[in-house]
Amino acid sequence: MALTFSSPFLRVVCAGVLAVAAVPVLADSPMPLTELSIGMYRIEAEVAATQDHRMVGLMQRRSMPANHGMLFVFTEQQRHCMWMRNTLLPLSVAFLDEQGRILNVEDMQPQTEDNHCAAKPARFALEMNLGWFKQKGLAAGTKINGVERLAAQAR
Repeated sequence: MALTFSSPFLRVVCAGVLAVAAVPVLADSPMPLTELSIGMYRIEAEVAATQDHRMVGLMQRRSMPANHGMLFVFTEQQRHCMWMRNTLLPLSVAFLDEQGRILNVEDMQPQTEDNHCAAKPARFALEMNLGWFKQKGLAAGTKINGVERLAAQAR
């Protein structure tokens, strides 16, 4: 049995319902933003503090503004690793301890499954456009201000 829509109004309503149904639904709300600082540098970072947000990360993004990044807030301090499956942007990741000090920085290429791991137990990971940390002269031991207050948000 085929459905037919003789009424123009009914056709418009059904088309609207189908259009709404085709929109992808996010598993969780949008990621909150926070401002981080490193000396004179300011970073606007999305905060990935839930398991759903950490799993999605920057996947499928085609661009990211300068001085913008994503801060992953982990529930525990451990030797966390990142990979780039379904991530289209080349990125650099800085693994950070509980106080926000950089432990190490790793460069990551798009759409790879190579593991990029913290050199020591880390509580945070900050992803920025490829080369951002190097261009700013930031390396192990540099403190990123503002991350430590976010530790309680991890879940």
